[in-house]
Amino acid sequence: MKMTPNAFLAAVREGRQQIGLWVSMSSNYAAEVVAGAGYDWLLVDMEHAPSDMGTVLGQLQAIAPHGSTAIVRPPWNDTVMVKRLLDLGAPGLLFPMVQSVAEAQAAVAACCYPPNGVRGVAGSIRANNFGRITDYYAKADDQTAVILQVETRSAVAQSLQIGQVDGVDGVFFGPADIAADMGLLGKHMSDEVWNLILPAARKLMDAGIAVGTLVTDPAFAQKLLAEGFTFVACGTDTNLLAKGADALLAQMRVATGKENT
Repeated sequence: MKMTPNAFLAAVREGRQQIGLWVSMSSNYAAEVVAGAGYDWLLVDMEHAPSDMGTVLGQLQAIAPHGSTAIVRPPWNDTVMVKRLLDLGAPGLLFPMVQSVAEAQAAVAACCYPPNGVRGVAGSIRANNFGRITDYYAKADDQTAVILQVETRSAVAQSLQIGQVDGVDGVFFGPADIAADMGLLGKHMSDEVWNLILPAARKLMDAGIAVGTLVTDPAFAQKLLAEGFTFVACGTDTNLLAKGADALLAQMRVATGKENT
């Protein structure tokens, strides 16, 4: 058995735009629901979701049959956690709060086997179909998506250098934390925030480096794709559920004359 190419990674490397959705509910059942929609990629979150290795495993298993590429965001740039997630079969990782070239290099090293990195070697793991994928060790480094998230003014200023680290497949701008770092907590869609992000993103694009982000405004997500962003998540499962539940209740209250209750 041969290793299946990473569809998301192939698309990003070829400049084909990828539409994604955030998966934060820590449930394999919920992950299966959204995976059936057919997004190009789904971000399985561990940083701001109550997920552990067991729940991530269930989500990866639920997503796998549906064609979306699951990218996992670990809670931190931690070599041990990275090793465990890759052994589980995560096709790629989004590293939060990368602040420097050195941290970028550490993230790449954690994803690569020696001599290219420091990833520990295990024989029978889910990632290699329990030893059945015969070329896994030869191809794993190249087929693992490594995406680095910049989330402060300092990181944005270094984003080109971070993106140019060998082995990095894309740079992801985190507008919520960038806004907070600018003293604009909760105002991540403000012009000031995007006036900082967009010029840095353009430098990365001009250098041939894929750029991504998460926004929950579909019109703005479309605008970013039109401006050259390669991978954009346009919503979150929790937000979709909350807004859908609120809208349905509001509709029923109006219909029954109970809108003021």
